[in-house]
Amino acid sequence: MRVFACPQSVTWVEFEDKGCLQCGAELAYDPETDEIVLAEGRSLCVYRVGIGCNWVSPGYGSPCRSCALTTARPEGDDPLAMSQLTVAEFAKRRLIRQLLHLTLPIDPRRGGTGLAFEMLAPRNGEQVLTGHADGVITINLSESNDPHREGLRIQLGEPYRTMLGHVRHEIGHYYWQVLVDGKAPLDSFRRLFGDERQDYGKALDAHYGDGADEDWALTHISHYATTHPWEDFAESFAHYLHIADALETAAAVGIHVAGPHGVPEPLAGSIHASGATDVAELSMSEVLGRWHGFTLALNSVNRSMGKDDLYPFVITAEIARKLDYVHELVRDAVA
Repeated sequence: MRVFACPQSVTWVEFEDKGCLQCGAELAYDPETDEIVLAEGRSLCVYRVGIGCNWVSPGYGSPCRSCALTTARPEGDDPLAMSQLTVAEFAKRRLIRQLLHLTLPIDPRRGGTGLAFEMLAPRNGEQVLTGHADGVITINLSESNDPHREGLRIQLGEPYRTMLGHVRHEIGHYYWQVLVDGKAPLDSFRRLFGDERQDYGKALDAHYGDGADEDWALTHISHYATTHPWEDFAESFAHYLHIADALETAAAVGIHVAGPHGVPEPLAGSIHASGATDVAELSMSEVLGRWHGFTLALNSVNRSMGKDDLYPFVITAEIARKLDYVHELVRDAVA
């Protein structure tokens, strides 16, 4: 994510801010210009009050470009569900801004086709499964609750589980449908990810039954990616978005890695990394070279604070080839 400034006080403000702490100005994010602007005189998202959306909308009393993609949401009289929706939409706005920055196509759902989000809170013991089906992304809003999400992460043995990670994974399924299925030769996809025509239900049962081979980490970015080629692609797509966004942030704030120091040659001074405002301008090998330097540095910083690694994954040569496949799809896609 790039850095934003209040247009009045010219001080640092966050992407989600609705006001400037320095000068008190009311602010809004304009997705058309990718800028934080003064809210006065602008059409603002109809959900600015209810869930804290700070985006400019296309017209008075209408939802913004991100909120308009949500076609099912809790009723406003359920305070718990609305607080969970606030967290989920917070993550979705970051996702949508990144997709716009990468110039990926975002087609709102009309006539049974296109993208939509259903943000659902389980009620009366009903089950809501986070997932994707033909362009519709369903999010279980219980995932907005930290103890619930962390409990599932531990239960499933995952090193990482966030709401932003969820929406990035599910959008990967959507872009498989938009950019790969019927749009690109599937031979190269199947060589990397496997044959997506295998039965998904049986693959899911096998994953939660026997599990993956012991050496799965050599070829898959996560254990869940071993479930089925669709999941492998979605996990790879999500990690591509993680990397692209983090490198944009590094470029925006001016983070550079040039070290390490206090160690012998040839390790001393051997790691160099800088950010990238637009990863499309780089090859995937250049992207991963920069990312490798940052993960070494930032994981060490996290450990210094008593936290787990910021990026607890290993990108092998096979995984890098999958990320390169995603990279080329994104570079070839024009919104």
